[in-house]
Amino acid sequence: MNRFQANLCLLLVTFCWSAEVIMAACVPGDVVPFAMTCVTSLIGGGFLWFLFSKRIKKGFSAQSKKLILLCFGLSGLNCGYNVLFKIGWKYFDVSSGAFLICLTSVVLPFVLIARKETVEKKTWISSGLIFCGILFAITGLIGRGQIPGFIIIIIGCTLRVLFICLLNKYAKEYDPVVISTLISLFVGIISFGIWFGIQHNTFGAIQWTGITIASLAIYAYFIITFAQTVNIFAQKRTTAANATIIYSLQVVFSVVLGAIVPATLIDPVDITPKVIIGLVLIVVGTMVEVLVFRKRQEGNIPVSE
Repeated sequence: MNRFQANLCLLLVTFCWSAEVIMAACVPGDVVPFAMTCVTSLIGGGFLWFLFSKRIKKGFSAQSKKLILLCFGLSGLNCGYNVLFKIGWKYFDVSSGAFLICLTSVVLPFVLIARKETVEKKTWISSGLIFCGILFAITGLIGRGQIPGFIIIIIGCTLRVLFICLLNKYAKEYDPVVISTLISLFVGIISFGIWFGIQHNTFGAIQWTGITIASLAIYAYFIITFAQTVNIFAQKRTTAANATIIYSLQVVFSVVLGAIVPATLIDPVDITPKVIIGLVLIVVGTMVEVLVFRKRQEGNIPVSE
C-alpha cells in the first residue's frame, strides 16, 4: 500500500464513520449509547478474533505485555473522546456538532508542537482553512449557553489528536489486526464499566429482538471490524497530520447524508449558503494537506513489517 492508496482507505473510513449516525439510528432506542458501544465493540473484536485467530496469537505472543498496555491506553483515549463528544453534542444541532468535530484538525498543530514534532507549513495552512470553514458555518449559531459544550468538545478533540498520533506510531510497529482486535475488546470492557454505572442489569436491560441483534451486528461489522481495521492499516503508510486532516471530510459526508436521509431516521440538516461555504473551505484545506507539493520517496515513512 502506497501513500495514495492509504489516503483512499482513510477516505473510505471517513465515509463509514459519517454513515455511523444512520446505522446507529437503526438500533432500537432502548439501547443506551454505552450499551451500544460495549456490545458492538465486543462483537467487532469477536469477529476479528474468529477471522484472524492464528495471526492474532502470533502477533500477540511477540510483545504481549507492552502491547496490552499500549492498546489499553489507546482504548481509554478512544472512550474518553467519544464520551466527551456525546456530552458536547447535546448542546448543538446536527450540523453545528459535525462542524465542531473538525476542530480536531485545528488542535492538531498545537498537540504536535507539544509532542516536540515538526509541523509542516501545509499542515498549518490546512488547519487555518478548516478553522475558517468552521467559523463561517457556525458563526451566529452558538450562544453563551453552549460554551460548556464547546469546551467539552475541544477537550475531546485534544484527546482524539493524541489517540491518532499514538495509533499512527504503533500501527507502524505492530500488526494492525492485533491492535484493532485488542482496542475493540478493551473499549468493550471499559464501556461495560460505564454502562454498569448507568444500568446495573446491563445486558438484561436490552430487549434482544431480531432487529436489535441484526442492527448491532451490522454496526459492529462495518464500523468496528471493517472501518477501524482498515484505518489502522492505512496509518502504516501515512502521517498523523495527514490522517487527521482527511478525517475532517467526515463533516462533508455527514451534512450531505443529513440532508438526503429520511427524517424518520435522523434529524434533517438544512444546507444553507454559509454551510456550503464552510464545507468548501474544509475540502480545500484537506486538499492542501493531501496534495504533494514536492517530490518525496515512499521510504520517508518507516514501516515495520
